[in-house]
Amino acid sequence: MRAIIPVAGVGSRLRPHTYSIPKVLLNVAGKPILGHILEKLIGEGITEASIVVGYLGDMIQEYVSAAFPGLKVEYVEQEEALGLGHAIYLSRHTLGTEPVLIILGDTIFDVDLTNVLKGQYTSLGVKSVKDPRRFGVAEVRNGFIHRLLEKPETTVSNLAVVGLYYIRHPGLLVECLNTLVDKDIRTKNEYQLTDALQLMIDRGEKMTTFPVEGWFDCGKPETLISTNRALLEKRSTSRVIEGVVVVEPVFIASNAVLENCVIGPNTTVSENAVISESIVRNSIIGEGAQVRKTLLDNSIVGPGAIVRGSYRRINVGDSSELDFY
Repeated sequence: MRAIIPVAGVGSRLRPHTYSIPKVLLNVAGKPILGHILEKLIGEGITEASIVVGYLGDMIQEYVSAAFPGLKVEYVEQEEALGLGHAIYLSRHTLGTEPVLIILGDTIFDVDLTNVLKGQYTSLGVKSVKDPRRFGVAEVRNGFIHRLLEKPETTVSNLAVVGLYYIRHPGLLVECLNTLVDKDIRTKNEYQLTDALQLMIDRGEKMTTFPVEGWFDCGKPETLISTNRALLEKRSTSRVIEGVVVVEPVFIASNAVLENCVIGPNTTVSENAVISESIVRNSIIGEGAQVRKTLLDNSIVGPGAIVRGSYRRINVGDSSELDFY
């Protein structure tokens, strides 16, 4: 089976980190976001992928080639950001008649796809949310999707479509995407995959939903940190280091250098990072970064960055309160 993975976004909400690194290569719980996704897909038996690249796409190709040499990959370039539907449209030449799985490249999923990939219907991953206005939503009747709406202003369903799509008939999807582009049908100035899927429904395609509880967003600094925490709780990788207090869950790369510090909880320390005389918790420390004499909480330190602090001398009397900023 083939997967289509759109990763062409510039990741503007994660700047400054994404000025020099594609969003999908940011480290979460010990490996890039894209690494988590591809490991999951390979574990589900997927052997081929179409990866839609754009901004810093050469770095993505280098990473995938080195980390997943057994995966057969075709790269498709999306030069202009015209929406998710447009990204899949550009990949249409890589599709055949066999079912295909579309998965967004900035979201990590923890879901068993075994039954989904054996199903007889097209099926979309969904999750119940409190505010569906931020998402595409699925309105279900009698077990099948009746209508799909992109970021509706009024609540018609609380089932958010989370970016995981099993397409049984990719030929019909391509036909519907062609219709959107040929007739220039856009929603919010983009060609939406949601609109193409609705056209499929209108043309007789039956679609079901499947629940996705393990849905980890990596689109903003705060969600990246919360995803790091959630993943570490499932797969903490610690080691004993003399002079270092480790509070699990953590990931500490084998070649990271730690001296006289407290690490964790919920902290990732990447390859060749150096941390000394510091306390670091709820944070992600990038490859080759240096953290010295400081306290970090809920922080992201990019690859090669240097964070240095200093100690202070104080003389505080009774009933005093002192805050350092």
